[in-house]
Amino acid sequence: MSFFAAKLAKHSFRVVRFEFPYIYRETGKKKPDREPVLRETWLKVIQELGHEGLVIGGKSMGGRIASLIADEAGVKGLVCLGYPFHPVGKPDRLRVEHLRTIKTLTLILQGERDPFGSRDEVGKYRLSPAIRVHWIENGEHSFKPRKSSGRTEVANWNGWCRGG
Repeated sequence: MSFFAAKLAKHSFRVVRFEFPYIYRETGKKKPDREPVLRETWLKVIQELGHEGLVIGGKSMGGRIASLIADEAGVKGLVCLGYPFHPVGKPDRLRVEHLRTIKTLTLILQGERDPFGSRDEVGKYRLSPAIRVHWIENGEHSFKPRKSSGRTEVANWNGWCRGG
């Protein structure tokens, strides 16, 4: 996340990072909070910062929750890293309904081999024209390529922003 936040900031986007409340739990499993808590957390952060020029997003679940509140929050843009289009092994349980109508300019960086939504699967979804999906060559959910590809994870991280 640090890598991507720094790249976005370098390109003059306003970027802020935070962690959801469950990260700070000291006991038990760090199971994510329920969706209403995650949404409320996002909206509070945006309210504190102001939405002008703000780009929100996250990795996997964090990006999904950001996508659920982006239009409501009135942010400038949304970046999702490895969007969970469906649970692993359950391509019939899609998480795309809101992505059909989202108005916020959205960039989804997705590994071609992501088990939460591969290039072949996502290509069949009807998504809003506000969404651009950039495919990470040979990448899986963390964008890590197969060793046999001759690519590196860092090369895949850099691939989305050729300008620097």
